[in-house]
Amino acid sequence: MSTIPTFTHNTIAMVYDFDGTLCPQPMQEYTVLPKLGIKPEEFWRLVEHDAKETGGEKMLVYMRILLEEAHNRRVFISRDDFKKMGKDIEYFPGVKDWFPKINNYVKRKSQGMVTIQHYIISAGMKEILEGISIRKFFKQIYASEYHFNFQGIATFPKQLITDTTKTQYLFRVNKGKEELDESINEHMPEWQRPIPFQNIIYIGDGMTDVPSMALTKKNGGHTIAVYPEEDRHDQATCIKLLKANRVDFIAPADYQKGSHLSRQVELLLDKILSNMAYQQEVFNSQLHYGIAEHD
Repeated sequence: MSTIPTFTHNTIAMVYDFDGTLCPQPMQEYTVLPKLGIKPEEFWRLVEHDAKETGGEKMLVYMRILLEEAHNRRVFISRDDFKKMGKDIEYFPGVKDWFPKINNYVKRKSQGMVTIQHYIISAGMKEILEGISIRKFFKQIYASEYHFNFQGIATFPKQLITDTTKTQYLFRVNKGKEELDESINEHMPEWQRPIPFQNIIYIGDGMTDVPSMALTKKNGGHTIAVYPEEDRHDQATCIKLLKANRVDFIAPADYQKGSHLSRQVELLLDKILSNMAYQQEVFNSQLHYGIAEHD
């Protein structure tokens, strides 16, 4: 007995970078570096030097050096220690109220017919992100991870996310293959994908987000680059992204109600919701006349 096809493209995904996007500084500067008594500028200078000397991947280098510095200081950091550090992260204005506000906007505009899900894709540390005060608002957090030994102590990086590998996780969101043990390599027709790219908004802060922005835009999605309001250098970087058509919009990283960023996101949400309504009507018409594709 054949099943009646159903319209399934009624979910929006908002995907965020973390450092420089939701919080002003790299997460390590609020958390593990103070615990180790290391000045941020000295640490990042050491990472840059080591990466150049060894030809190592910078993200992998910083994760290794963190463990080496902890070992040298006889500071042994457990998963729970990292998680507890997450509460010390500071955010851009309005971030803590942003997610329920956006959820309510979509619910109101769609009369409850559309859902929205939030994701983080970060080169930062998942162990820290699991402890952030806004954790409950995210369906998934993808970030670099450590392996912990039988004593529960971090010993080496087991999962690394870089600028380019971030794109894998966008496909996970797109295809609904959100667990890392699920393959995303098999072909999946567009109509079977739970969240089409046209229903995705990606928010990042700079050149490290270019691969993710390019992929999202190329596939019909939407992108925004944010910068600290008074930072002319970061603003100039975002202007370059806008000029290169990597992003739809740029704005100061102010997530408060009525901000420039808030208005831009609402505009994109309106566009997505309008397109969903159109696609729904097309689907209903095809279903009525017996030509809708099966799910």
